[in-house]
This record gives sequence, C-alpha cells and structure tokens, in this order.
Amino acid sequence: MSEQSFLVLTVLADGALHGYGIVRAVSELSRQRVVLRVGTLYGVLDRLCADGLAELDSERVHNGRLRRYYRITDNGLTTLAGETARRSEVVRAATERLRTRGLLPESGGTA
Repeated sequence: MSEQSFLVLTVLADGALHGYGIVRAVSELSRQRVVLRVGTLYGVLDRLCADGLAELDSERVHNGRLRRYYRITDNGLTTLAGETARRSEVVRAATERLRTRGLLPESGGTA
C-alpha cells in the first residue's frame, strides 16, 4: 500500500470527509511532508473505492459547488489495521538495527 493510500485511509478512519478536507487532514497528519494534489487525491480515492476500502458517502452542495464525501469501509478499516501492524514491525526492526549501530539511543526513542 502506498504512503498516500495509507494516509488517506488513516484520515478517513475518523469519519467521512470531502476532497479538500482529506488534503488538509493528510497534510496535518504528515506534518506537511505529504501534500496531495487534487489529481493525485482522486486517483488514490478511485483505487481505494475500486478495492472496496473506501466509498462515496454523500454528495452535498456547499456555496454552489458539489462536494463528494468519502468514508472508509469495514474492509478498509481491517486493511488499515493490518497495514499499521506491518509498518510497525518494519519500524521496530529498523529501530533495533539503528540502535545496534549507535545511531539511536537505547531507550526513549521510537520502538
């Protein structure tokens, strides 16, 4: 799973959001490291919807413009949980190796 898909699913786990809300939430979550462009976002959403991990929740008109709200599916939540566990294992392994090389402190760091 790409980092962009992982981040989109993560922000949708809090509830349905429209495109701009997703872009903003991903930017905040990643501390502005990942800034999704509109074309990229909708490509990610199209793939997540095609895979059954997200779906269109509703469409609402706001200031004369149609906003599409997306939500994570139950399958998306299960997939996000599995991907989170997998990524945590990789972080643990990297942390151990870096501590062994003296590049991270023995305690108080990310584990």
